[in-house]
Formats: sequence, C-alpha cells, structure tokens
Amino acid sequence: MTQVRDASKGGRKAAAEAPVPATYEAAMQELEGLVRGMEAGELPLDQLLNAYQRGAALLAFCREQLQAVEAQVQVLDEGVLKSWKTT
Repeated sequence: MTQVRDASKGGRKAAAEAPVPATYEAAMQELEGLVRGMEAGELPLDQLLNAYQRGAALLAFCREQLQAVEAQVQVLDEGVLKSWKTT
C-alpha cells in the first residue's frame, strides 16, 4: 500500500529540498524511478506533486553536472587541462 504524504507546503518544500544524490548517475536513477511511479498513474495527487517537484530538483542537478562536464570538455578541446570541480 502506498503511504500518503502531507500535502502541506512543508511537505512539498521538503520534497524539492531533499539532498541531491552524490553523483549524476544516482540522480538519474532516482529521477527514472520517480517518472515510472508518476507514469503508473497510481499516486495520490499530493504525492504526484511531491514527485514532480523532486524530479524538477533532480533535473536541475543533472543539468548542472552536464554543464560542468561540457565546460571541462571544452577546456580539454582547447588543449588546456584545468582541474574540474563539481558543484
């Protein structure tokens, strides 16, 4: 049975502000799980909103990681190696 979460602002805020995974791959895995759950169509409305907000936060994290890697690749393409720092 699916557990119903609090639909208050605090519940939605917690979903979006939950710690991001340590890696891009972990974030993608969690995001894929959220999408599967949402596509199943069995989530109550409040959980659907929480999943959407968490997914948006994970997507933003993944985009930032990809942009950081893209910037590093551009540096490498220019023949200059600089250290890469994740955000």
